[in-house]
Amino acid sequence: MIVILKQNHNEEQLDSLRRWMKSMDIDIHTSQGMNQTVLGLIGDTSQVDADLIRALEIVEDVKRVQEPYKKANRKFHPDDTVVDVNGVKIGGGELQIIAGPCSVESRGQLCMIAESVKASGATLLRGGAFKPRTSPYAFQGMRADGIELLLEAKKLTGLPIVTEIMDLSQLELFADVDVIQVGARNMQNFELLRRLGQTDKPILLKRGLSSTLEELLMSAEYIMSGGNEKVILCERGIRTFETATRNTLDLSAIPLIKELSHLPIIVDPSHATGIARMVEPMALAAAAAGADGLIIEVHNDPPRALCDGVQSLTPAKFDALFKRVMAIAEVRKQIDQERTVST
Repeated sequence: MIVILKQNHNEEQLDSLRRWMKSMDIDIHTSQGMNQTVLGLIGDTSQVDADLIRALEIVEDVKRVQEPYKKANRKFHPDDTVVDVNGVKIGGGELQIIAGPCSVESRGQLCMIAESVKASGATLLRGGAFKPRTSPYAFQGMRADGIELLLEAKKLTGLPIVTEIMDLSQLELFADVDVIQVGARNMQNFELLRRLGQTDKPILLKRGLSSTLEELLMSAEYIMSGGNEKVILCERGIRTFETATRNTLDLSAIPLIKELSHLPIIVDPSHATGIARMVEPMALAAAAAGADGLIIEVHNDPPRALCDGVQSLTPAKFDALFKRVMAIAEVRKQIDQERTVST
């Protein structure tokens, strides 16, 4: 249930409403927007008389929320959430580009790529220290040493770093990581999500290989219910009957998520297609569809990459892609501004 307050509402009456809700074991999530204040009532609201609340002087309207996700729901939080990562704002109309190698392989490799993508305009650096691989014999990443190299690259370039956590036991190693990524295979690792909800770090949550949008938002809810509302959603393709690409990139998820949730959503065209030449057109399409960011794999020598070289761009191709994507993003921003004015 959500309660929409009138503008310039009486604070004493609001405090009285909060005490009343607390007496019924109902938690209140307050969202202060530009034009209105929304109270999200969380708990067993079946006992709450909506008409009685609606009759209060400070209340504009009361609505029941049918969706099982509450904190991630746009009805609870009408304005877009902007996640601030060391000054880089994800959400709110700016397109951010996260770029770097699939896996950290060496100091020289990582630092060279980091300097290159920063020069092109990337605002965050990605790199896998722990690598979830289908085969137990494939390269599993440099693990703790990989995180140390990412921190070195951050010091060199100033770029905030994004890397994937695999297990709760690794959490201490992520103390200085700027954005913790939860991969598709862990999207429904609820114990991990609960624990990440107790941190104060931005969480990049990837959609599961066969997960619905509601399941993705429910996973975000696990994190947010723990108190951490710095969640960034990621569409990275889902498994379908199509075999021409690694996965099927669901670009319809972008406008749908923006209707359902206030959380920012980025797109991973590298993992979605698994084909380097497909990354640019899908990145352009994602920007046109309104994505808040892209996460793109870049490698200085893709044929010799230890992980996913077939879908990685060279620094030169990334540089060309960046310019085209930002041109599309600028057009999209103008369209959004015109729509806002017209409404």
